[in-house]
Amino acid sequence: MILVTGATGHIGNVLVRELTARGKKVRAFLLPGEDPSPLDGLPVQRVEGDVLDPHSIAAALEGVEQVYHLAGLISIMPDMYDQLYRVNVVGTRNILDACRRARVRRLVYTSSIHAIAVPPEGHVIDESLPLDPAQAWGDYDRTKAMATLEVQRAAAEGLNAVIVCPTGVIGPYDFRRSEIGQFLLDCAQPGLKFCIEGAYDFVDVRDVATGHILACERGRRGESYILAGSRLSVRRILALVEEITGHRGPHLHVPLWLAELASNFAPLFYRLTHTKPRFTPYSLHTITSNSVISPRKARGELGFNTRPARETIADTLRWFAEQGALRLAPATVRAR
Repeated sequence: MILVTGATGHIGNVLVRELTARGKKVRAFLLPGEDPSPLDGLPVQRVEGDVLDPHSIAAALEGVEQVYHLAGLISIMPDMYDQLYRVNVVGTRNILDACRRARVRRLVYTSSIHAIAVPPEGHVIDESLPLDPAQAWGDYDRTKAMATLEVQRAAAEGLNAVIVCPTGVIGPYDFRRSEIGQFLLDCAQPGLKFCIEGAYDFVDVRDVATGHILACERGRRGESYILAGSRLSVRRILALVEEITGHRGPHLHVPLWLAELASNFAPLFYRLTHTKPRFTPYSLHTITSNSVISPRKARGELGFNTRPARETIADTLRWFAEQGALRLAPATVRAR
């Protein structure tokens, strides 16, 4: 039996799909009252619990040999440290303690590329760089670095744990509408498009799910593996979306100084309107900082591979169209 925490998230539900397609028995660990619809139609056992409740973790681990720990809190908003620390650090610590007691054979922890210290421009980001919470730019980065260090310590003490660090995850089955998913939808609509100079590394969620399984099968205990894809500029993403959908429109390029000014006021706007944050100082920093990231270690040791970015974007838009989130017939989304 395999336990997947965070099973309804973007990576989580795609990982469950891949595991069950391979004939694996999967148990999904869901928060009480959580919407389970991303798992609809999948042959998966569902159990309720909370990473902050050790008793529910212990019950979920009965008969489990492998654990994929994906549950975590993601936020691009400022002043979220306490909530992020509880879920990402304390929750991970609880999972590690429970896995030790249950004598779990293998744990795969989903960290983040943001847990790794970012070097200056001109330097490649890879696994040789430190995990340094003190150098983290935001609260999310800091807590993911702290949690990853907890996993490394547990592995050094004997727990058979391995770490994966995905970059910007993109792809179909995006039920909760990620920031990049919403950006793709915005780009796919006719009319004026706003564009900021910047770039980041994006990787297909299906390749990330496969990378998790490869890490479980082939990863070395205590090691981290970056799951990266293609570095794409905002301009390139916009061009690909327009090429795929045929919906072209005028572009308004926003200068960086104006984007920085607007981002400073954005968190207050999101809090007052109770809307999902999409553009904050954190997200702007992400696409304007060093994003030259190497997946060489994962490719060499795990056999990790990725599909072309164009295929990922086309498949994502087609999936959104099938879900009714995009006013575009799925058949008109050109894959090539």
